[in-house]
Amino acid sequence: MSTNLAVSDFDFVMQHSLMAFTEYTFRELFPQTHFSDSPHLSILAAKLEQCASGKCKRLIICLPPRSLKSIMTNVAFPAWLLGKRPHLQLICASYGQSLADKHARDTRTIMSSADYRRAFPTRLPPQKLAVDDFHTTQGGFRMATSVGGVLTGRGADFIIIDDPIKPRDTFSETLRKYVNDWYDNTLVSRLNNKQDGVIIVVMQRLHQDDLVGHLLEVGEWDVLCFPAIAEEDEVHVGQTLFGEFHFERKAGEVLDAGRENRKTIEKIKHELGDYLFQS
Repeated sequence: MSTNLAVSDFDFVMQHSLMAFTEYTFRELFPQTHFSDSPHLSILAAKLEQCASGKCKRLIICLPPRSLKSIMTNVAFPAWLLGKRPHLQLICASYGQSLADKHARDTRTIMSSADYRRAFPTRLPPQKLAVDDFHTTQGGFRMATSVGGVLTGRGADFIIIDDPIKPRDTFSETLRKYVNDWYDNTLVSRLNNKQDGVIIVVMQRLHQDDLVGHLLEVGEWDVLCFPAIAEEDEVHVGQTLFGEFHFERKAGEVLDAGRENRKTIEKIKHELGDYLFQS
């Protein structure tokens, strides 16, 4: 994000562009690391903005590891949502509590930053700052839990499921079924409003019967999928307050050549083997 913007312009962009807000989040959390502004991130941000506005209520995001999917979806997006609508209630789940807490801690760090506090009216009361369940002064909250965690008495307007199962656990039919049953029997019932509530699942595909495979069999979902190497020609269109934009890839092109070129990815494929790489 440009540092030459006037303060009022900077605040406006922070408030109305999730992509710009994600870049701010990344630079705040990792000031020594280069931010790779890949076009697929703008498409992802535009789709999440549709979730925020209620145009998309069920979204699956499939991206390879280390492609910023968790930073955008599970760190920046909750902070951005609560900045704009501080009364919202969010439940964010990951495969383990330590991972869920890590993302929650990052969200809380961003919401406590000076730029965030200037751009948004949302405030966090000091007496309700537990990393796994922090609140806003307007009654909203971000609750972090693990898959299988107890949610009795809790509800949410947005549910975000980020990496619900460890890669090695997907080889176990028992563990895959455990995750899928927890979603069916516990998590989905936690929506405050079954008609207007939003559920977002973000993960890398690991097995045909993983949570994404299960959800696609039983319901209608918007799916945003970006393989590390395009399997076919792709055309993606994003629509935001700042206009429409396109992201196109030909079959065989990598997702972000600036970070991982084809030679690098082919080396990883050779090291992992075809089965693990395809997952």
